[in-house]
Amino acid sequence: MAVPSFVDKVTLHVSGGSGGDGVSSVHREKFKPLGGPDGGNGGHGGDVILRVGADVTTLVDYHHEPHRRATSGAPGAGNNRSGSNGEDLVLRVPDGTVVRDEQGEVLADLTGPGTELVIAAGGRGGLGNSALASSKRKAPGFALKGEPGDELTFTLELKVVADIGLVGFPSAGKSSLIAALSRARPKIADYPFTTLVPNLGVVTAGSTTFTVADVPGLIEGASEGRGLGHDFLRHVERCAALVHVIDCATVDPGRDPLTDLDVIERELAAYGGLEDRPRLVALNKTDVPDALEIAGFVRADLEARGLDVFDVSAASHAGLRELSFAMAAIVAARRAATPVAEVTRIVLRPKAEAGVGREFTITEHEGQWIVRGDKPKRWVRQTDFSNDEAVGFLADRLNRLGVEDELLKLGASAGDDVVIGEEGNAVVFDFDPQIMAGAEVLGRRGEDLRIDQSDRRTNVQRREELAARRAFEAERREARGDERDPDWSFPEGDPESTDGPTDGDLGDEDPR
Repeated sequence: MAVPSFVDKVTLHVSGGSGGDGVSSVHREKFKPLGGPDGGNGGHGGDVILRVGADVTTLVDYHHEPHRRATSGAPGAGNNRSGSNGEDLVLRVPDGTVVRDEQGEVLADLTGPGTELVIAAGGRGGLGNSALASSKRKAPGFALKGEPGDELTFTLELKVVADIGLVGFPSAGKSSLIAALSRARPKIADYPFTTLVPNLGVVTAGSTTFTVADVPGLIEGASEGRGLGHDFLRHVERCAALVHVIDCATVDPGRDPLTDLDVIERELAAYGGLEDRPRLVALNKTDVPDALEIAGFVRADLEARGLDVFDVSAASHAGLRELSFAMAAIVAARRAATPVAEVTRIVLRPKAEAGVGREFTITEHEGQWIVRGDKPKRWVRQTDFSNDEAVGFLADRLNRLGVEDELLKLGASAGDDVVIGEEGNAVVFDFDPQIMAGAEVLGRRGEDLRIDQSDRRTNVQRREELAARRAFEAERREARGDERDPDWSFPEGDPESTDGPTDGDLGDEDPR
């Protein structure tokens, strides 16, 4: 099977790089076995980026390799070392590439060298336990997992960016005309449908340089799928003007310049969107005596329609200079009226889910409570469900977001199934609003008993303890009949001082 050299439509499957996992680690050194959490964060995954390249003219590379993936981020490490970020994958595409999703909706129209589209974002790296530490959770025994990158299937469709489009019947001489006007060397033969792909040529007329493209295989019924024109009509959508190349030397029955022009115009009208383009008419092959005579017969009728008509010959180059300068004038006027397009960078963002302005929604379906929202889904992806403390941290986050309160408001009962996560890969929880979360197993919510708590107390606490001791000793003296007033001064100093005592400084007796 022949390998295509020109491909203008491909389906591409891309994946952003996954984020690296955070790490749970505790700093250890001599005489300091538990020096606090020092787990580093995971690196972010690389993005998949489409970038317009000035020297790229076809999508053939993606025809052969339709699956592309960016590199993933590296996991974190101890000693607060973060993992490296994954490298972005840059896919170079031709100028004039249209990106469509699986439903055919246009995501972006990439024009202008350097224009970029972030088509699939890489996943964020997970946080290490050092980043998760707080004044209440001083030594988390867990870390967050990295998020997977975006996965997307889309279609790349090339619309050649040319200034002038040549349209006409097969064998009308479009390829020969491009070869005569420029240095392009398309395939030329004496049979229909010789040209199977659009040809581009660069033409210079005076101080104006512009590109010319032809549409191969345009015949009657092309807009309905006949011939090849249906596949390539989109390549003239960006043209500043159209040139009808009419074969004045054809011997086919029922063919004449006026009929050919009417047929092509009907196909352009059926395709749509080209009504405002200026038209020129090139009566080709006038080096043949009969063709020159026919051109003379139809010139008046064509000019009566308001068309500029040129007698040309690709073989003898007759009339090409006049035609090229007429095309250059249209192109120059179009460029003068069009502002210079700046290089842009486009980033695709996920569409907002149902419930605008809310961070999550809850619906009931077949006895299950379905929680939807970007944050809950992202938090589930980050959770290591083999770690009870990590699951407790997830429960805390969902509770702070208001998921538990909303479930109770909607009538959820203990034991109901709560589904959170990506459709088809969700996690099912048993709803129990009174359950002790994993982060609470080691103590009250937010506290971590693995780190020694300070015995230092506030002055208010010390004064309360002192008052209790005074009352206790007074009862004991009264019982013994002892009227001596004991010394209630603090051996370590005034209770209003900032350097308070420890529990041991108040003695061993229990003031209660």
